[in-house]
Amino acid sequence: MKPVKANKNGKPARRASVLGYSDLGTSLLFIFPLFLAYEIGVAFTPAGNGVDFVTQWVYAAVGHDRGNYIILNLVLVGLFVAFILYLRQQNRLQVRRFLPMLFLSGIYALTLGTFILFVMDKLLGFDGLMHIGELGTGTKLVISLGAGVHEELIFRLGLMAGGAYVIRALGVRHSGAIIFALVASALLFSAAHHVGPGGDPWNSVVFTYRALAGTIFGVVFYFQSLSHAVYTHFLYDTYVLLFQA
Repeated sequence: MKPVKANKNGKPARRASVLGYSDLGTSLLFIFPLFLAYEIGVAFTPAGNGVDFVTQWVYAAVGHDRGNYIILNLVLVGLFVAFILYLRQQNRLQVRRFLPMLFLSGIYALTLGTFILFVMDKLLGFDGLMHIGELGTGTKLVISLGAGVHEELIFRLGLMAGGAYVIRALGVRHSGAIIFALVASALLFSAAHHVGPGGDPWNSVVFTYRALAGTIFGVVFYFQSLSHAVYTHFLYDTYVLLFQA
């Protein structure tokens, strides 16, 4: 049997899986409020996310009735609160980790925006800002929520982690599988914004912009957690849409 490696504090060192070093359960708990905020927000704004299949299915399930849709989401709010109370009673609530995660995600979001805009402007000679037209503040916030939650669930948790799992199963070393899945998911993340009737017109520089952002989100996901990636994405989009676009 191989000895278990320990860190400098003498505790067993964390081993990375295709999910990186994070606790997926805690991450899902932390991002659930953003998910609920988005789900309720789309009922009152024209906003929506291109990879959001959940809301479309739920709306169809309630007969495309806004009132029933809101009631369903309020039920989800009640279940979420009940779950929080249960975890607290069981001393399994990891609330103390939320504020550090949020603070670090804010730093990542500001750094990401500054870094990408610098690369696009100074190195590639392109105005990297995404011009989306005149939208209300509420709509921009809902767009940011949808991007942060649904795009990270699809492209980081689904395609990057899921893809790495499949590649590992084919016998590829862990590091190689992660790198390939990271790059592939970032490229698909960028390409998805140019697909469909609501997609952006093709532009190689814009594609590069988003692919670079997707790569950084993937690195945050792997070395921090899914919740770090979701909040970084949400805060970054909010920064760009509200203060830059």
